[in-house]
Amino acid sequence: MRITDLLRAEAIQLRSAAADQEQAIDLLVGLQEQAGNLTDRAGYKKDILAREAQGSTAIGNGIAVPHAKSGAVRRPGLAAITVPGGVDYNAPDGQPAKLLFMIAAPKDGGDAHLEILSRMMVMLMDEGFCKSLLEAQNAQDFLACIDRQEREKYPEEGQPAAPEPQRTQANGYRILAVTACPTGIAHTYMAAEALEQKGRELGIPVKAETQGSGGAKNVLTRSEIAGAQAIIIAADKEVDLARFDGKPVLRVPVSDGIHRPEELIRSAPAAPVYHHTGQAPEREEGESIGRRIYKQLMNGVSHMLPFVIGGGILIALAFLLDDASIDYANFGTNTPVAAWFRNIGNAAFNVMLPILAGYIAMAIADRPGLMVGFVGGALAVSGATFAAPAGDSGSVSGFLGALIAGFVAGYLMLGLRALCDKLPRALEGIKPVLIYPVVGLLLIGVFMCVINPFVGLLNSALYSGLSTMGSGSKVLLGFVVAAMMAIDMGGPFNKAAYLFGTSTLATADIAAGGSDVMAAVMIGGMVPPIAIALATTFFRNRFTQEERKSGPVNYVMGLCFITEGAIPFAAADPWRVILSCALGSGVAGALSMLFGCASPAPHGGLFVFPVMHNVLGYLAALVIGSAVGMALLAALKKRKS
Repeated sequence: MRITDLLRAEAIQLRSAAADQEQAIDLLVGLQEQAGNLTDRAGYKKDILAREAQGSTAIGNGIAVPHAKSGAVRRPGLAAITVPGGVDYNAPDGQPAKLLFMIAAPKDGGDAHLEILSRMMVMLMDEGFCKSLLEAQNAQDFLACIDRQEREKYPEEGQPAAPEPQRTQANGYRILAVTACPTGIAHTYMAAEALEQKGRELGIPVKAETQGSGGAKNVLTRSEIAGAQAIIIAADKEVDLARFDGKPVLRVPVSDGIHRPEELIRSAPAAPVYHHTGQAPEREEGESIGRRIYKQLMNGVSHMLPFVIGGGILIALAFLLDDASIDYANFGTNTPVAAWFRNIGNAAFNVMLPILAGYIAMAIADRPGLMVGFVGGALAVSGATFAAPAGDSGSVSGFLGALIAGFVAGYLMLGLRALCDKLPRALEGIKPVLIYPVVGLLLIGVFMCVINPFVGLLNSALYSGLSTMGSGSKVLLGFVVAAMMAIDMGGPFNKAAYLFGTSTLATADIAAGGSDVMAAVMIGGMVPPIAIALATTFFRNRFTQEERKSGPVNYVMGLCFITEGAIPFAAADPWRVILSCALGSGVAGALSMLFGCASPAPHGGLFVFPVMHNVLGYLAALVIGSAVGMALLAALKKRKS
């Protein structure tokens, strides 16, 4: 495949008269649609504008390269326009864009096209090539110009290859670089080409590794790193620096690699020497404390998400394949097939919170924090105390305990590192293999055993409070127990409400439909995932791309009474998500009580509806409560760029 396979004559418009950036984007999107590259023009344009909101895709020198990976793309493709009068595209050099290429990349269509697209970006760094494109008389001339340049720079097999960056016999490449941009499509490759091209002009051998959407290309080898004078990191996302230990490392935005290559190459050898200590990653200059904590939290959430989704779906299948009439109390494990799915799903759920805590700690203190945070999360789940080291069901701190454990473990390890820095150098080798894991484990163990009993007392107090409410207003009780299910999703509030609900089954009339309190509790746990799924469906601009992808899974989890599907969203934006979900759950619980709904089983969600009392009223309460949660979430959350 070559560039001309992605760019067709019908997707080229020469000498257009676009008045502004928006009109230029409309023209290019229309050309993409005309070439048959799109399934949804409006959806693709929305993704293009979202990418522009992150930062202009103009690269200067009269060139702009708007691009996006989008689910609205049928096949990868290019569109191009020339604007002789220029169009203001917020370029870094302030020059109007006269040559614009738009890249359409499918979100899940593989990465085979990305190398071809990267060629286009590299070729645009040649001023003579760009001039010939602007002077093309028609689309065929435009394509022929591209084809000639590509064949010259990227010859077919059997022809002489384009020259590699110059190297010295003794030292190999003098300067190495890593380039990366958020989308990994355009700027990544342009920065690499600019650095290598300028290196050839200066007689300084440069090699650039590109970390694009298709993975790392032109990867730097150990011998090249060992012989290099300095490293340039031109990237707008995290890059692993461990391999550059002991080398001068210059870190700049990817745009600097495109626009300031000579300055970077000359100044890189004088950059500070990077020392990888195996501890906390160095934070960005000027990064706020809030931003740092958010990134640490999201590191835990992103690693936890697969456990939530995988485990939740298998548990839902267990309910689907089981027979509630065999034993309501053990619904989900009555048949061998259901029990198998339930146990596998539970295996994922059992490590979900330790994973959250472990990777929060790792984001703070790197590898030494992982084990300490993981164990802290496990102790939060088990409810370990000094009196009951193996765990106490009355002292489980759940989701909130795991969050606390992750941050405490990370900062404990940072403090331990500071103390160990004062030890004799002869003990340096035993720090990571003995001191950090043993002392860190003891410290987090003491901390969790101290806080878990207090959480247990809170749990008991909440349970007692609910018991006294039982004789009062049923509607108020329904609101409270349902809202508690959404407050901490596995913590003391959730657990107290659930235990109170299950305790009412012992005195409930199963033949008459079961417990009204249990029904309110279950609907309170169903609303948060469903409300979030609805919000990610109808208010997509309030969520990140990753959240929009995982959002629909919460429909299944919510209907199956798997509240944990909401945890990643609550962890990422606690007060907005928890407040919205708690109020939505409370409304649903109050309506469930008002409509006289009752459940004979402590779990199962949708799969116990056939044996519930007043299931139509229950469905109405679920829909109304979920809609309230969705509306509040949409109102409270800010739009994402």
